[in-house]
Amino acid sequence: MASTVVLRQSLAATKRPIVTLQLQQLARRSTTNSAYVPGGPIYKGTVNDPTTFPPPSKSHGSYHWSFERLLAAGLVPLTTAAFVTSGSSAPLIDGLLGVSLIVHSHIGFDAVLVDYVHKRKFPTLGPLFTWTLRVTTLAVGVGVYQFNTNDIG
Repeated sequence: MASTVVLRQSLAATKRPIVTLQLQQLARRSTTNSAYVPGGPIYKGTVNDPTTFPPPSKSHGSYHWSFERLLAAGLVPLTTAAFVTSGSSAPLIDGLLGVSLIVHSHIGFDAVLVDYVHKRKFPTLGPLFTWTLRVTTLAVGVGVYQFNTNDIG
């Protein structure tokens, strides 16, 4: 019994430094091969790439937002004025209403595309939908112009 206790103590004493030495070597190997990067490693060409920001522009900042709000608020009296007057007596009001509605709709649909069909996430569908919106807006503009000049307005 005493020999068993002595044998166990000697084995435990010899194993302890080996395990500690192996852990120290493993820790040294992991720190020398790769440096710690806060937030984890960064791989190029994947979703870890930072997003590109457009250059600062006053037209896409607070002025852009103010224009959208003024346009939306201005549609209420413009629509009322277009319904009160007839198309033949006030063609300018009809033209302003047509252009304002087209611009207002284009800005709204463009915001939806920017938010939900971004070209970084959908590299094919994003630009396709954006150009489809532009072509559709142009076609609607031509249609409203034809309606206001050749029809009752």
